[in-house]
Amino acid sequence: MLYKGSCHCGNVAFEVEGTIEGALSCNCSICRRKGALMWFVPRAQLKVTTPDENAATYLFNKHVIRHRFCPTCGIHPYGEGTDPKGNAMAAINLRCVEGIDLEAIPVQHYDGRSR
Repeated sequence: MLYKGSCHCGNVAFEVEGTIEGALSCNCSICRRKGALMWFVPRAQLKVTTPDENAATYLFNKHVIRHRFCPTCGIHPYGEGTDPKGNAMAAINLRCVEGIDLEAIPVQHYDGRSR
């Protein structure tokens, strides 16, 4: 299925193809503050529909995830990185995806604080 999403002001928008089977809630220092519910997909399934320069990047800790956010409204719609096997991945913040029922999506809790 094709989903559309964006930051709050629409300055950073995207489309993502896939099936949402679950979300991950992480308690690391950034995810806990953002309140994101992440859905991981191969990076090729994410199409950013606004210019790349519309999104700023935040790196921290080991600098392996590019946390992309809108410098205008501050919302973090997605991140980019690699999985343990080196495959390019995208972490979609499901709170930024249009027309989905978040309450119906099972959430797995991940202890990123201890990693």
